[in-house]
Amino acid sequence: MTGRSAPAVLPPALRASLGLVAALAALVVVVLGVLFAGHSEPGRVDRWIIQPTADSVGPPWRSLALGTDFLGEPVGAATLVVATVTGCLLLRCRRAAVLVVVGAGVTVGTTTLLKSVVGRTIHGDGNLSYPSGHTAFLTAFALTVALLATRRLGLGRTAGTALVLAAALVAGAAMGWAQVALGAHYPTDVLGGWCTALAVVPATAWLVDQVADTRTAVA
Repeated sequence: MTGRSAPAVLPPALRASLGLVAALAALVVVVLGVLFAGHSEPGRVDRWIIQPTADSVGPPWRSLALGTDFLGEPVGAATLVVATVTGCLLLRCRRAAVLVVVGAGVTVGTTTLLKSVVGRTIHGDGNLSYPSGHTAFLTAFALTVALLATRRLGLGRTAGTALVLAAALVAGAAMGWAQVALGAHYPTDVLGGWCTALAVVPATAWLVDQVADTRTAVA
């Protein structure tokens, strides 16, 4: 006897397109990691965009940057995750709640591991910078919410993919700007963090679906 399977958190219509995006994003993460391994200075692209300093922006933009940065700090990130998980549970979407937690957790864990492996620093040897964990987290969070919205709205491949990628772009651009403006990361760190989320979240969503479907089949 099999149980009834809950809707997938990675809609089947999006699997091919997001799978390709995830593969390309993973390639970018690896290439940038190899290029900047052990570096402690901005690269050519970084210098072309902006020279990261602690005072890249002044009021009122600095306040906006600090507010955005807070969303990637432990308290801010936890607040976003708890609020979203609560909403998922109230809607009886347990699989979605699992993805919110696991997607964010795996993404942050991946950036932490990559920082140690790559060893790129900014403003001193103790400040590992590649990839940006703040950018990765907010992008992962936006990707997860967009996936859930795509499922709830019943969007097809084109509309669903567009929504997911637009959400990732907006969240990544906002947090990336804040990190560079505050001098916390090089622009290429931000790109690496954004691509880390694009690589991790679709794979995590697929894995959550596989595990959940397997548990349902044997129930």
